[in-house]
Amino acid sequence: MKKILLSVVVLIGLLSAALSQDVNSQKKDPLGNWKFAAPYAPEGYQSGNIDVTTADNKLAASMSFDSMQYKFPAEKVRQANDSLFFSIYLEGQSVDVSLKLEDNAKMSGKAVYTEGSVPLTLSRINAEGTK
Repeated sequence: MKKILLSVVVLIGLLSAALSQDVNSQKKDPLGNWKFAAPYAPEGYQSGNIDVTTADNKLAASMSFDSMQYKFPAEKVRQANDSLFFSIYLEGQSVDVSLKLEDNAKMSGKAVYTEGSVPLTLSRINAEGTK
């Protein structure tokens, strides 16, 4: 009886360890529509959306601002581990964006341009348009 009980306890321990490792090893996915806030950015660039998609099996992204109707296409879009990197051109200069996926609903990072660095926080927008 003790052997059966010990076997069950060991089996439960192994199963829970395997499940927790599987949950922790899931890759965070940047694909989707993200609402961003950049409160320290220049006026007109403080909030908007970042859309991350795939095109021809490559990552693609665009950035739009709440104060404008135009979508700025991203260049050099790449993902490394849990980070996303891209560049956009605004007012004749390159802005380098680097983001870290905290989980599948949040990202944070910064936008670097000639005047300095601006912190960004992002929340995933689900298909219905809510956070």
